Amino acid sequence: MFDFQQYLGFLAFLTILTIGFWLMIFLISFIPYWIGGALIENMKLKREAKKKEKGN
Repeated sequence: MFDFQQYLGFLAFLTILTIGFWLMIFLISFIPYWIGGALIENMKLKREAKKKEKGN
């Protein structure tokens, strides 16, 4: 049915496909967290700048 080289090639393909799938899942879950954190940080900095401006 399969030669040994074809079997190794198939296993390499499955390994690369699986690594790519989990990398995609990781990036999809991490990027919104990163963007949300950056937005919250910017909001905090703007609030702090407004407080300093009102105080002076």
